[in-house]
Amino acid sequence: MNILLLGYGKMGKAIEQIALERGHHIAGKIDINNLSELEVLPAESVDVAIEFSAPEAAYANIKLCLEKGWPVVSGTTGWLDFKGEIEGLTSEKGGAFFYASNYSIGVNLFFRLNRTLARLMKNQPYAVSMKEIHHIHKVDAPSGTAITLAEGVRLENSEIQGWSLLPEQKENHVPILAERDGEVPGTHIVTYQSEVDTLEISHTAHSRQGFALGAVVAAEWLRGKQGVFGMDDLLGNTI
Repeated sequence: MNILLLGYGKMGKAIEQIALERGHHIAGKIDINNLSELEVLPAESVDVAIEFSAPEAAYANIKLCLEKGWPVVSGTTGWLDFKGEIEGLTSEKGGAFFYASNYSIGVNLFFRLNRTLARLMKNQPYAVSMKEIHHIHKVDAPSGTAITLAEGVRLENSEIQGWSLLPEQKENHVPILAERDGEVPGTHIVTYQSEVDTLEISHTAHSRQGFALGAVVAAEWLRGKQGVFGMDDLLGNTI
């Protein structure tokens, strides 16, 4: 496949390495320094775009790709207020859009474990909270992965109405503590605490390779499809 990389930071470079190892060709590498090249790329030169840019750039990048007829795999977080518009444009153009807050297979299994635990805890005397730790270059907080985890808890427990980023606290919301430390790829901890004990589940990434591999596999899977998709479609929608 001819893969266009939108965003060429550490994740973009990791995706490039894995894509080349899997026999793909890199049709272009677009970042803030060469945005003008995106508009002039011939439509036929790209089979799929993989977008890991920045929250402020994601919407425009994805919109342009869909208008050019390119399927898009996106992992950028912090822009999801506009996701509905992108899904509408995907339908209008007969295109393909794949979004995940995290492409790691392990994290997506963790999402399912989180929902199972939330279901078990629904009527138990435990208070739920979350902590996420990422590298100092991550600009959005909480992480998209933490938001997905909190949404999973909300879906399984009708008493939970949403999430709040500490130090702000809201009643019936999952409090999330976001820390930025060094070059940490990503750690997420879900805690249930009662007066007598504490129960925790956690996921710790050791590198960006798992995220990058998942994004390339999603791009391979997306080619030739139409519609809006996510990791449940790729892995099978069972919990």
